[in-house]
Amino acid sequence: NVKGTANVLRHFIPLMIRGGKGIIVNFYSMWGRDGAPMFSPYSASNWAIEGLTKSIALELPKGMAIIALDPGIVNTDMLAISFGDSAPDYQNPQQWVVKASTMILSFTSENNGASLTLE
Repeated sequence: NVKGTANVLRHFIPLMIRGGKGIIVNFYSMWGRDGAPMFSPYSASNWAIEGLTKSIALELPKGMAIIALDPGIVNTDMLAISFGDSAPDYQNPQQWVVKASTMILSFTSENNGASLTLE
């Protein structure tokens, strides 16, 4: 999670700064803040994504933004491992993408440094 995100940021931020605008959305999980049994490395890497996002937000020029977005609870294979039979009670990826696209397209530079959750 962290290495891939850091590499993308390292290459894209300079281009976005030269262009004078841009919004970056880093996905992370609430398990970064709350932790989850049996998912310690996953939780730690997600906490790192949120911290990296907040730190970079302080470095970006005006007019740009970087946002940490927790996708909320989505019925995936990983959720089924943790939640078992209750996983189908949550939104599927097809339902999620409709809500996510609307939310993401509404982001502005005013959201710089925010940690948001899609519910």
